[in-house]
Amino acid sequence: MTMSKNEANKRLIERINDLEKENNKQFSNTQKILLTTDGSITAILDVLYGKIDLDTLDQHFENADEYHAGLVDVEVDTEINFREVIMHKGSKPLIYAISHIPLSRCSKDVCADLVRADIPIGRILKNYNIESRREIREIYLEKPNEKLKELFQEDCEMLAREYVIINNNQVLMWIKEVFPITYFTEI
Repeated sequence: MTMSKNEANKRLIERINDLEKENNKQFSNTQKILLTTDGSITAILDVLYGKIDLDTLDQHFENADEYHAGLVDVEVDTEINFREVIMHKGSKPLIYAISHIPLSRCSKDVCADLVRADIPIGRILKNYNIESRREIREIYLEKPNEKLKELFQEDCEMLAREYVIINNNQVLMWIKEVFPITYFTEI
């Protein structure tokens, strides 16, 4: 059953409040916006920093195992695009993201842009006028793994969110975005 937009927003606000209480933290307004937006993070970062860039760290195709098939609501062994990127402004990393995309749900042009890499998903959706909506599945704090410590040069906790992009009532993409809790604290 799909929640109304008001119910979804209320649930996200409650989740942020719970996360702050559980961890004795106070998130900035910018952090809250980045964690709860149902719009493009790329667009928000472009407003905050000017046009941001994206570097692809890894991209490959794989057949979905049970876990990954569940994330994108496909059968096991369905081919998915695994993509790992870092959004940055100059040499400053901003957001680390992982996405899983069932290739069968993308047009050839969208798949070509994904494979060509270094184009944020938000821009791809906008470029092709893909009507979609985002459903945030989870917002949480996590300890950084070695890759995140190296990318951000930080050893602090990371704020993370997982969401799906829905198109034609099907999961088009599953995305996880991560940034250090010390980022975006000014506002």
